[in-house]
Amino acid sequence: MATEVVSSDLIKVVALLGAAVVVVPVFRRLGLGSVLGYLAAGLIIGPFGFGWFSDPQSILHVAELGVVMFLFVIGLEMQPSHLWSLRRQIFGLGTLQILACTIALTGVGLAFGFSLAVSFIGAAGFVLTSTAIVMQLLGERGDIALPRGQKIVSILLFEDLLIVPLLALVAFMSPVVPDHADGSRWLSVGIGVASLAGLIAAGIWLLNPLFRILAAAKAREVMTAAALLVVLGSALLMQVGGLSMAMGAFLAGVLLSESTFRHQIEADIEPFRGILLGLFFLSVGMSLDLSVVAGNWKLILSGVLAMMAAKAACIYVVARMTRSTHVDALDRAILMAQGGEFAFVLFSAAAAARVIDARVNANLTAIVVLSMVLTPLFVILLKRLSPKRQESFEGIEKADGLSGSVLIIGFGRFGQVMSQSLLARDVDVTIIDTDIEMIRSAEEFGFKIYYGDGTRLDVLHSSGADKARAIAVCIDDRVAANRIVELAKAEFPQARLLVRSYDREHSLQLINAGVDYQIRETFESAVNFGAAALVELGVSEDDAARIATEIRRRDAERFELEMAGGGLAAGAGMMHTNTGPRVAPKPTPFTTPRREGQALSEETAEVIRSPDLDNRAG
Repeated sequence: MATEVVSSDLIKVVALLGAAVVVVPVFRRLGLGSVLGYLAAGLIIGPFGFGWFSDPQSILHVAELGVVMFLFVIGLEMQPSHLWSLRRQIFGLGTLQILACTIALTGVGLAFGFSLAVSFIGAAGFVLTSTAIVMQLLGERGDIALPRGQKIVSILLFEDLLIVPLLALVAFMSPVVPDHADGSRWLSVGIGVASLAGLIAAGIWLLNPLFRILAAAKAREVMTAAALLVVLGSALLMQVGGLSMAMGAFLAGVLLSESTFRHQIEADIEPFRGILLGLFFLSVGMSLDLSVVAGNWKLILSGVLAMMAAKAACIYVVARMTRSTHVDALDRAILMAQGGEFAFVLFSAAAAARVIDARVNANLTAIVVLSMVLTPLFVILLKRLSPKRQESFEGIEKADGLSGSVLIIGFGRFGQVMSQSLLARDVDVTIIDTDIEMIRSAEEFGFKIYYGDGTRLDVLHSSGADKARAIAVCIDDRVAANRIVELAKAEFPQARLLVRSYDREHSLQLINAGVDYQIRETFESAVNFGAAALVELGVSEDDAARIATEIRRRDAERFELEMAGGGLAAGAGMMHTNTGPRVAPKPTPFTTPRREGQALSEETAEVIRSPDLDNRAG
């Protein structure tokens, strides 16, 4: 019998893992995202699919630890000073959005004919956005650290805090009067405050000493166990205090955010977080009761669409009122238009307190689950219906009537470093680029970048190319760079032309086109990197410098031979003048002159003399 039970449990574990492994990659391959894949996998193997699982709620309770761990990892990235800087977004923007959404969603419930109490409970549950789904989608896009992502995270944190007063409000709305009500409510508040204070105290005075002791023991598995203990212990403490487990884990992460062990802790938690979060999405998919949806499909379908539309509209209006761009406001509205996992807790508490009945609880739960399922689909639709060319230009100035001694085209990593020398000498520069996000980010650091496509002649004129003494092409697109070179040589002969080269072949093309200076984008840094590696291995700086100089000389010689032979490969750092190409001066940290009588070893010389393995490398 025991063997049968074990085998049955093992089959369920294999079924969960197998469904995820098979379905999720297919959905990602189709461009539908991993969240939707997990939800679909859960629906397939759940009680309303193949029926392999009959009690998805039990799995959901365990899988909620994935959300807990997710917020712990987010907390590790939120230092207290950074969290304090977000206080206006958390309490200001969060309050405004929640109030607006609650009023609108309550109105939707009343319009469907529900009582005020039922409408309010439904609205309060639906206003609590799914932290798991939104954070997963933001993480897949890499938007969590961006300003728009930080605003969404701030609102989610405030919503997690909101579950506590909402549960207290449900208790007050209950028609059932509990025994010793006066004392029990104040006692619950006291326990919650004590739990919060205890967690903060432990985080300040206990966690760092604990990890220092464990690190000294040099037991990796104990460090992993300690990381899990911190996450689960903080969640349990908050749960005992009647607060949100996820909020407890988040606070623990914040308290450890400035610890020297935070990267190690994050690495230890990450595998568990990913697995449990996937399990959470699987269990949500299993929880979609198709029989309830089929029996009340008109109410549920119209309800989920009306609730999502009302919530999205409120979020968009609030975002625009707080000066977000149209694109960011629309993105936030679609991402946060669903109900969340805390709605299940609120609806269950309301049903236990007899504020709503079992039928209403089932319908509201189905609406929330369906909204969570639809959100990834709506995000995909938004992405496909919003072409990149429709990106918002609010706050972005286009190049028009500009002038400067130097026109810099492209302000990526290469252009940013290159511009520092000019700005250090107060050279009047004009900078254009086509990356909207980069332009906005650069403005935060004091750079004035104009929007402009350097491959267009009218944009070059508007950017002051006809008055510039030099044009620096710093983009990483060789086709676009060649087009700019062609236009500049024909239309702006007064300007010296300096171009970033992609590889040796591109270098030759640029010199044949008549540029004044070109440099291969990785050659010089790679030479210096190799010299530094030699020094770290014990080679003297003199020898490292000689080897670097010899590599540059041999590269220049090969380049001249290739030019003379009409080859298709080219070197780096060549300056083209009226008298022909010559090697441009190369700054290097290894400037010790070569001493007389010292020669390179024969092995080193042989390596340097050997032909390139790939003339296009670099």
